[in-house]
Amino acid sequence: MSGDKVRIQLEPLSAAVEVPRGVALASVLPELGVEFPCGGIALCGACRVRVLEGSLSITESDRSIFSANELDDGWRLACQARAETPLVLECGQWCMDVLTDDSFLCGAGKPGLGVAIDLGTTTIAAQLIDLTTGNVLGVETALNPQASFGSDVMSRIRAAMLGADLTSIVRLALRQMIARLSSGREEEIVEVVLVGNTVMHHLFCGLDVEPLSRAPFQSPHLGAQSFLPHELGWPLPPACGIRFERCLGGFVGSDILAGIHAAGIARGEDLLALVDLGTNGEIAIGNRDGVVCASTAAGPAFEAGSIRMGMRASTGAISRVSLSHGEMRVTVIGDVEARGICGSGLVDAVAAGLEYGAILPSGRIANSTKQFSVKAPVVLYQADIRELQLAKAAIASGFRLLLKRLGASAGSLRNIYLAGAFGNYVQAESAIRIGLIEAPLERIHASGNTALRGAKILLLSANEPALPRIEHVSLAAEPGFQDEFASCIAFPA
Repeated sequence: MSGDKVRIQLEPLSAAVEVPRGVALASVLPELGVEFPCGGIALCGACRVRVLEGSLSITESDRSIFSANELDDGWRLACQARAETPLVLECGQWCMDVLTDDSFLCGAGKPGLGVAIDLGTTTIAAQLIDLTTGNVLGVETALNPQASFGSDVMSRIRAAMLGADLTSIVRLALRQMIARLSSGREEEIVEVVLVGNTVMHHLFCGLDVEPLSRAPFQSPHLGAQSFLPHELGWPLPPACGIRFERCLGGFVGSDILAGIHAAGIARGEDLLALVDLGTNGEIAIGNRDGVVCASTAAGPAFEAGSIRMGMRASTGAISRVSLSHGEMRVTVIGDVEARGICGSGLVDAVAAGLEYGAILPSGRIANSTKQFSVKAPVVLYQADIRELQLAKAAIASGFRLLLKRLGASAGSLRNIYLAGAFGNYVQAESAIRIGLIEAPLERIHASGNTALRGAKILLLSANEPALPRIEHVSLAAEPGFQDEFASCIAFPA
């Protein structure tokens, strides 16, 4: 190794990267999966790493987050550190599954290859498709490199408004993914279709995100955006069409448009619903006569971002909790010691607590400690329960208001499809128990990555499949929203 390079290794799974000496860890660790939820400004403390070999200086930010014993044990904030020596760091954040889609779709009979991309806030999934047959020829997944600027869309918006270039880095990441997918067949690619939420749409396309930073969160640039390869610096045939699909409004992006296609919401008479549970929970309800959609400010609780011992669904996270003969049984990702809890585990744990009376319908923890033990050392605090109540109330009240807009009720729905990573892993029984979803169990279905599946549908269609009128509803402007939201805060008795 040359004198101006140092090696950083993450344990326990031996991921490693060689970097220039003195480089900020925040600029290189995201590619290994280390998250910087607050954008690297030392507020959240979630990017903690422990030095096993080498050294990292102690900063004032470290002193404000860690105890003296923790500092002595080598704990540091990665966002404040620079690699001056070779390092071996303990960090379990980086082992994370990325949802793809294994459904088969009929080919369009078109010659050539196409690429479908779901550009998510946290993860990216791409598939290489034979346009003639519909066969999936390759799959690539990656973490979104914009995560170094924050884990949520508002952090990304703030960074972009302060001058950070979040466009070039994501275009480069996608260029590299397409290169790995095509394996020398780039000249055969004739079309690329991308979908994502409104912020990802704007950042990829180089559009101004300032209108999305303030109420009423509307942008004049919601339409589909088309590019040629040379405009993105992608080594694809000059005539290859690259299209980022249109958004539906505000924070309802083309990922929900794709999901509407994937779930078949607009194809029949039956009333169907699609719910993407995340920081900006998105809901679409309708049939061939029309669709209403909205975004709900659920906050980061479903991704455990606002939970004191919360973490992503990665190694060491409690992902499932169930009751058996009055005792809680816990599943930890990676089958290791629990060190935190992810969104699906949080919903399960609270549902279990409600069942045996440790948590009251008001949300109050029944014991005097105001702590609810899930599995040592992981506990939930009273503030954690309140965060979940606010998140589930945002979804439940939005759902109710959209149904009212259609003159329908939950009983009118034939199926409810839960999309995205959280929707795929949350137990429907637990979602019902806490009042997140108000519908019979048999009508609730995990639907996987509907955004990627919908992108493939759009890629394989000669023309975009017909849709009825889609109405975007601003929930905050709806009469009775505050009352409906307040009525959804308590848990079902």
